[in-house]
Amino acid sequence: MKFQYNLIIIVCLTCFSNSVLAQNYIGHTVDNYAGIQSVIYNPATGVDSKMKLDINIFSTSAFAASDYYGIKLKNLFDSGNTFDTDEDTKTFPKNNNNFYVNLDIMLPSVMLNIDDNNSIALISRVRTFGNINKINGELFENYENEFDDTEDFSFENDEFTGTIHAWAEVGLSYGRVLYNENNHKIKGGITLKYLQGLGAAFMSTNGMQGNYTASENTLATTGNLVYGVTGDFDSDDIKYEDLGSGFGADIGFIYQWNNAQTTDTNLQTDYKLKLGLSVTDIGSISYDDTEISDYDLNETINPNGNDVDDLDDLYDYTSEIKTVKIKLPTAIHLFADYNITNRFYVSAQADISVVKPDNSQTSNSLNTFIVTPRLESKWFSMYMPFGFRQYEDFGVGLGLRAGPLTIGSSSLISNLVSDSSKSADVYIGLKVPIYR
Repeated sequence: MKFQYNLIIIVCLTCFSNSVLAQNYIGHTVDNYAGIQSVIYNPATGVDSKMKLDINIFSTSAFAASDYYGIKLKNLFDSGNTFDTDEDTKTFPKNNNNFYVNLDIMLPSVMLNIDDNNSIALISRVRTFGNINKINGELFENYENEFDDTEDFSFENDEFTGTIHAWAEVGLSYGRVLYNENNHKIKGGITLKYLQGLGAAFMSTNGMQGNYTASENTLATTGNLVYGVTGDFDSDDIKYEDLGSGFGADIGFIYQWNNAQTTDTNLQTDYKLKLGLSVTDIGSISYDDTEISDYDLNETINPNGNDVDDLDDLYDYTSEIKTVKIKLPTAIHLFADYNITNRFYVSAQADISVVKPDNSQTSNSLNTFIVTPRLESKWFSMYMPFGFRQYEDFGVGLGLRAGPLTIGSSSLISNLVSDSSKSADVYIGLKVPIYR
């Protein structure tokens, strides 16, 4: 069995090196004209919004991050320089490095405000999450260099987990105004989703140690490694014959403190302060006929003389076929949006992962805190999100919405000036908006 660990790393590096990267439309989701993109963040945002009808043609959001790699991404945009992998990439190996990839594609979807108090939406998406948590950076560095090293090293990996999971989903969302009195408004929303699993691979260890002796070119290891794969997900010819399925849900609430009654018809919005709370990606996908192998790593091998991806040839193992559940990346989202003037707003958003990374049969999202000032009107909005994310100290981005087109990145500006970017993202969308 070929080690799916290699596939996860390839996914991470491919996303990072090509800069096709973002995490769920950061900066855009709080726009009052974001439409259906805001519903996937909080299902209550659709009702009583500025959109009568919003038809998404195609949107995508991609994001990648790692505290192992630092990449000089600004050379990709500098016409005077060429991007050199060796010169423009730095590594920061430590005892517990992490990798993360998130790709979200929204297919044709639609949102409709039925009246002032009710809205519905039908949303279709294809999503991929990849996580590698707490891997020994020195071990990974030598693995990547095919153990072509003249120095001895030792490692311990007691909490290492890794997961890659791809699935499609169709969601039916409903939003309603729950309370509207005395300039106070409360809205609620829920999205129920059918999940079609496309495949997953995962790995973990209860304890893994090793020593590499350069003079003898030997790697002595102890401990175990558990590796599981659904169907033929780790083969070169994925047929998606053994698809999994499941159900999921998002739920959200919004409180608005509205402006006092006014005769000013030029106001773009009727609230002064808006607060939101939502929980997304509740649920899991079940996969039958999942092969799980437990490798006994108490062995000494020659890493240069063997294919280290093929664990079956290197270590004794036991395997079983069983049904597993892969949990969705459940997260809590909080936001506050304040209307400073007619068209100028500032928002604060916090995304908190509920899932613990020590479970290999789950996907987990990154914790973030973002502040976004924005200029907003019916046909045009501009955002400048800045804040903190896991693996990256501080990021500054830029995004805009111009009628049917939305494009942006929450890390564009900081990556253009940084010599060692550890995360990168981009989002783009095309839709048919019909405003109220």
